[in-house]
Amino acid sequence: EEVIEEAEYKGKKVSLNKPSRNTGSGKKYKVYVKNPTTGNVKKISYGDSKGGLKGGWNNPESRASFAARHDCKNKKDKTKAGYWACRAHKDFGPGVGRFW
Repeated sequence: EEVIEEAEYKGKKVSLNKPSRNTGSGKKYKVYVKNPTTGNVKKISYGDSKGGLKGGWNNPESRASFAARHDCKNKKDKTKAGYWACRAHKDFGPGVGRFW
């Protein structure tokens, strides 16, 4: 099975499954994923641009509360924003390496 790490989205090369800050308008973070059913590359934007989805990543109680509110243990679809929001603490939280 071949793992693809780069793809093309609207004419530019992008890395797949690597969340980053969204420098454009809209949401706070973005990630490019390949839709398994269509084979197309899709841009997922998530996080409140006005400051939400930012806090408590270093606080275990806050992480647990976020996970319970968003039902993170059942998020399995990489083409949905909820999947990436539940993992944002791991991708952007300073020194937070463990999952829920």
